[in-house]
Amino acid sequence: MIVEVVGGADEVPEVRVADVDDLSRLHLAVGAVTDEDVDRALRDAGMGRLGDGDTGFLDVAALRAAAQPQATAADWAERFDGMVAQAAEKGWAGDDGASLQVHIEPAASA
Repeated sequence: MIVEVVGGADEVPEVRVADVDDLSRLHLAVGAVTDEDVDRALRDAGMGRLGDGDTGFLDVAALRAAAQPQATAADWAERFDGMVAQAAEKGWAGDDGASLQVHIEPAASA
């Protein structure tokens, strides 16, 4: 699953969730926007926040709410819970217990 923050110089950055059925990976993809814009867009969308230039924190409940309506697999909810549990086991849970730490990659559209 990918959470994208994309936009241009004249556009307000947009947060969207893509590849929701691929629960073998989770990362934040950032387009041509500043770190400040990324953080603001994530916070405004209720999706999370930027940690630094390399990591972000995604709110688990908001991620589920945004992704589940797009999911096509019958067992998606169980697989999502498994992804969250595995991330927590690997130490990727945020200090708040309600978010997951994810790495940042350039968006394909960037």
